[in-house]
Amino acid sequence: MLDLRLTDDIAACHALRRAVFIDEQNVDAALELDGRDGDALHVLARLDGVPVGCARILIAGETAKIGRVCVLHAHRGTGIGRALMRAAVEELRARPELRCAKLGAQTHALGFYAALGFVATGPEYLEAGIAHRDMMLDLSA
Repeated sequence: MLDLRLTDDIAACHALRRAVFIDEQNVDAALELDGRDGDALHVLARLDGVPVGCARILIAGETAKIGRVCVLHAHRGTGIGRALMRAAVEELRARPELRCAKLGAQTHALGFYAALGFVATGPEYLEAGIAHRDMMLDLSA
């Protein structure tokens, strides 16, 4: 059974992010572990009690930035990523002070986020050597 909820289990989130971003995508550990996790909300996906995906949310004023979204390779394509993002957005919509969610999407995932209602804005850019585009979601819609 898939369990999605806010968590204080930062160690589980770090282990997932290390496996996906550092080990799989070769992101520099200093970039991935940026010291901002203590200021963030974290959504953790557990499948039958085992951590399989996570996302980090940083809030600044009326805007929430969803980032560090990852699902272990063996569990991609199963709907866990979609469920994880929906849980994150539901958490944000429950906070009336928030007006907008944004994220920096790897360009190969633009369609994934667009299907969830996010709209690409601005030009493509490199982050950690990987092509990205910013995307926005109006939380009041």
